Amino acid sequence: MRKANDKSLKEAIEQMMQVYKIKRKFDETGIISHWPSLVGKSVANRTKELFIRDKKLFIRIESSVIKNELVLMRTQIIEKINEEAKSELIEEIIFL
Repeated sequence: MRKANDKSLKEAIEQMMQVYKIKRKFDETGIISHWPSLVGKSVANRTKELFIRDKKLFIRIESSVIKNELVLMRTQIIEKINEEAKSELIEEIIFL
């Protein structure tokens, strides 16, 4: 039987990640690893570089057509990423 102040393992890990300020980095890594499911395999296969710094997602795409498409979908991509992360992880997308 659990006591009132007992935490689940998930709650304890999340609290520890907040205390040690690693939750953002963990979420950023998760978003990068989920990139194919967020934008589709054809876009992910043409993504040459992808990283997050200061709430900005930096993307290098080899196809100018796909790049232009992503520019138009910028807001939806940001919303989708932040929804997945359950926090405001990305504020801006920068194409390299």
